[in-house]
Amino acid sequence: MAVRPTEISDIIRQQIAGFDDTTSLTNVGTVVSIGDGIANVYGLSNVMASELVDFPRSGTTGLAFNLAEDSVGVLVLGDYRAIEEGDEVRATGEVASVPVGDALIGRVVNALGEPIDGKGPIVTDRRRPIEIIAPGVIQRANVDQPLQTGIKAIDAMIPIGRGQRELIIGDRQTGKTAVALDTIINQRDSDVIPIYVAIGLKQAQIAQAVRVLEEQGVLGKSIVVVASAADPATQQYLAPFAGTAMGEEFMHTGRHALIIYDDLSKHAQAYREVSLLTRRPPGREAYPGDVFYLHSRLLERSARLSDELGGGTLTSLPMIETQAGDVSAYIPTNVISITDGQIYLDPDLFYAGIRPAINVGISVSRVGGAAQVKAMRQVAGRLRLDLAQYRSLAAFAQFGTSDLDPATRKQIETGVRMTEILKQGQYQPMPVEEQVVDLWMAGNGYLDNVPVEEVKEFESQYLDYMRTAHPEILQEIAQSQALSDEVIERLTAASDAFKAGSTWASSGVRAAA
Repeated sequence: MAVRPTEISDIIRQQIAGFDDTTSLTNVGTVVSIGDGIANVYGLSNVMASELVDFPRSGTTGLAFNLAEDSVGVLVLGDYRAIEEGDEVRATGEVASVPVGDALIGRVVNALGEPIDGKGPIVTDRRRPIEIIAPGVIQRANVDQPLQTGIKAIDAMIPIGRGQRELIIGDRQTGKTAVALDTIINQRDSDVIPIYVAIGLKQAQIAQAVRVLEEQGVLGKSIVVVASAADPATQQYLAPFAGTAMGEEFMHTGRHALIIYDDLSKHAQAYREVSLLTRRPPGREAYPGDVFYLHSRLLERSARLSDELGGGTLTSLPMIETQAGDVSAYIPTNVISITDGQIYLDPDLFYAGIRPAINVGISVSRVGGAAQVKAMRQVAGRLRLDLAQYRSLAAFAQFGTSDLDPATRKQIETGVRMTEILKQGQYQPMPVEEQVVDLWMAGNGYLDNVPVEEVKEFESQYLDYMRTAHPEILQEIAQSQALSDEVIERLTAASDAFKAGSTWASSGVRAAA
């Protein structure tokens, strides 16, 4: 078959017109070894820290974690069993990120931001890197806005401000998660968006927490990030960073978020596991040398931004589990030194029936006092000191009070009643105005002739009376956030009327109804 010269020239012109002279440069490596969710890769010479890499044959994604001189330790984000030695690995040029924004509110997601609640895909075009540099000193504002937990003992004596980092520390089964969930439930009617990050917990525990939030009507405005004990250590390591990125989106758009890390002890253990698997040199208790930096770069991202940047806040409540009350262990002391105070839950108080079992002597808030509402400062000013003095005197009371002088005996009796008042049921957070009138009543002698075993019943009836007979007093305290002379006068009259009409009117023994 003869080809005419004009046809040849037409073919050449078409080829020249369709010629693509762009070149693509891909950073490629080879899997040397694979096991326990860690791939040791030779090559990838230009890969970045925390860059995502692809395993094309298995369709799996990984995260560049350990950058050695001639190899890269990659955390496999998925099932590592489909990866084999000799597989090709390609760098993507993208740093690890998670979806963020309002589409996540009300959802339960894993450490990669993927939904695991069966409610369909998360539709958002916004993503944030899981690791960024924390806001600088100039970008921050003073912490002077209260974050109400709804727990009397905390809001009165260890107040938390928006943008603060307050550690919740204690032995296992002392109520740390209960305090955190109560704080989330109390944000039901506030403008704060709660984020609960579960790290290394049993799936049954996580399911119970989600069910409680749903029953209390707060799951619909919360985000739950899950890396359970059944998930790989790589996901447990990434989960708090992913949750923080989600919270930062709200902070940088002028809104307010609360993030709870439950708990950072297991996070440190997951980090130790992946570090040892990537052959990083172990230090004290086999933790890598940068375990302090692990938590400091995470918690420093919680802040209150300046008004020029929108004034958004990210408040964090990290948790640490101690062993036999040892707050001087390695990880607890690290996190205590990073945070702005700690709430210590004492197992002795817990088993004595004082719940929440907050040890006032060890617990402290280093910045929250500036954020406390004025009304609470007015009623709780001496509460912490009085309770500390009561605890020091209580040792003598166990031998009997017959030999004590009247002033000391009265102080002990008052301390016993204040301890009863500060007891609070689980999942029952209180509005700040009810806390104020409750503590005002207790601090002004209305409990003096009430038997200790009947204090909680007196308190319950008193609060019911204030809600039904004098709601305007509670509303005024909620709006003004202060106790004016006029409000105190009306509060005194209302409390006198309740006491006079109650069964505790005159004597210490309850009269017949």
